Amino acid sequence: MKKTSSEQSRRSFLGNISKAGLLGITGIVPAVAKAGILPDNGKTNAPEHAFLCKPYLQYPGPNTISVMWLTTRPCYSWVEYGTDGQLNQKAHRVTNGLVDANNRLHRIELDQLQPGKKYSYKVYSKDILSFEPYKLTYGETISSETYTFTAPDPQAKEVSWLIINDIHDRPASIPHLVGLNKQDPYDFVFFNGDVFDYQADEQQIIDHMLTPCGDTFSTQTPFMYVRGNHETRGKYAREWHQYFDNPGHNNYFTFTIGPVSAIVLDTGEDKEDEHPVYAGIVDFDAYREQQARWLEQQLQSPAFKKARHKVVMMHIPHYHSGEWHGVKHCREMFGGLFNKHKIDILICGHTHQYGVYAPAKGQHEYPLIIGGGPKDGFRTLIKIKADQHQLVLTMLKDDGTKVGEYTV
Repeated sequence: MKKTSSEQSRRSFLGNISKAGLLGITGIVPAVAKAGILPDNGKTNAPEHAFLCKPYLQYPGPNTISVMWLTTRPCYSWVEYGTDGQLNQKAHRVTNGLVDANNRLHRIELDQLQPGKKYSYKVYSKDILSFEPYKLTYGETISSETYTFTAPDPQAKEVSWLIINDIHDRPASIPHLVGLNKQDPYDFVFFNGDVFDYQADEQQIIDHMLTPCGDTFSTQTPFMYVRGNHETRGKYAREWHQYFDNPGHNNYFTFTIGPVSAIVLDTGEDKEDEHPVYAGIVDFDAYREQQARWLEQQLQSPAFKKARHKVVMMHIPHYHSGEWHGVKHCREMFGGLFNKHKIDILICGHTHQYGVYAPAKGQHEYPLIIGGGPKDGFRTLIKIKADQHQLVLTMLKDDGTKVGEYTV
C-alpha cells in the first residue's frame, strides 16, 4: 500500500522519538549505567565484553549444583565440566525448548552428578553482537579459570556447614568470618538474612556479596541464602531473588543431607504491613500464613520425621527479639508447629545480639540460637557438624573466641 506524505511524516516523527528515548533523553541510559550494565559516561557504546563476577555455586537440589555468573553484555553461555580433571561434558539452560541466550545473568544446572565425586568446571560466555529474527551474529567468547567442586551426597554419613547473618553491607565480613573456620572442612555456607541494609541495584549485589564470596569460597563451595527483613527493602528488592538459586527455586525451602533434614523459612518484615514506610505495597502476613500451611506439611513429611536431626533456620526469632509485629506473627504462625512436631534446634539472626537459649517449656521447647552482627565485636560465625550420633553447634565471635555451643 502506498503511504501518503502525512503518514510518512508521522512514522518519521515516531521513529525519531524512539531513537531519542534510546539515546537517553528519557533517562534510560543513565539508569542502566547506574545498574552496572553500561559505563556511566552518557554514551551509548556498549561496554567491553567481560565477566562481572566469578562463577558462584548454588545448591538447588540433590545431586545438582547450579553455576551462576554475570556478564557485561548479553550472551549465549554454557558450562564445560567433568570428573578426573576433564571438561568433557557441556551444559546450557533450556527453557520451553529455547536455549537461554541474550541474557546477562546466567544460571546453569549441572544435574545427575555422582554423589561425593570431585568435578572440574569452566564457564563460557559468547557475545551476541546482533540478534535478528533470522540471523544471529556472535562476537568474542570469554571463559573463566577452571574451578573444582565436590558433588553433594544426599546419603552422606555426616554434614557440616557455616552460617553467617546480619553483616549489613559490610563485604569484608564475609572473608573475615569464613576465615575463622580455618582449614576445617564444610559442605556449604548458609546466609541467614540481612546481608544488605536494603536492595539498591545489581552492582550492590555484585560488590557486597558475589565478589567477596567468589574471592573466598563460592567458586568451589555452594551457598544457600534466605532473606532477612532488610532484603525486602529498597527499589531492587523485587529483583533480588533472580541472583540466587535455593532448593526448590524458592525463597523458603527444605533440604535433606545425610542425617539432617532442614526447613528454611522466610520471615519477611518485622513491622506491620500497614506501616507507612511500606506505602501499601507489602503483604507479609498472608505470606507467613502461606508458609505456615506449607511448614505443617513439611514437618509431617517422611524425610523430616525419620531424620536424625531436625533443624529449622529463619532470620527473625519468635522469642528473645522484642515484641515487634513480625516477631509476634512468626510466633503465632510457626511457634506451635515447632513444639508440636518437636524440632531439634532453631537458628536465627536479626537481633544483632548473639545468644544460645536453652529450651523453655511453654515457649520454645528446643534450643534457640541467635547469631550476632554487624559491628566489630558482635559479628559471629556459626559452625554445625552433624553425624548419626549428634549435632554440634559452635558459635565463634569475630575475634575467634567461642561464645556459644550446643549439642543435640
